[in-house]
Amino acid sequence: MKIVAVTACPSGVAHTFMAKKALEDSAKELGHSIKVETQGAMGIENELTIKEINEADVAILAIDAHIAKMNRFYNIPKIEVSTKKVLKNCKKVIEKAESKVKK
Repeated sequence: MKIVAVTACPSGVAHTFMAKKALEDSAKELGHSIKVETQGAMGIENELTIKEINEADVAILAIDAHIAKMNRFYNIPKIEVSTKKVLKNCKKVIEKAESKVKK
């Protein structure tokens, strides 16, 4: 499964990047490919392209704050969770995302 994700927390520092790492590690462990964009104190980093979003099976929005360019995800199955939920049980978050994908 191809996953795209965005992580963002109010301060845009710790939880944003810890959630990115957790998503990358868990997706790899579960056999999925993933690209994670971060939005935080340094702005948008590792920005997802429209092509990457359109080719993805699902989007995971691990966000605790408003994110820029949210409209990019209008035509893709998605879930929205907190960064804390990702840090607490990332595999469960990915399993929830899997359930959004039409078989």
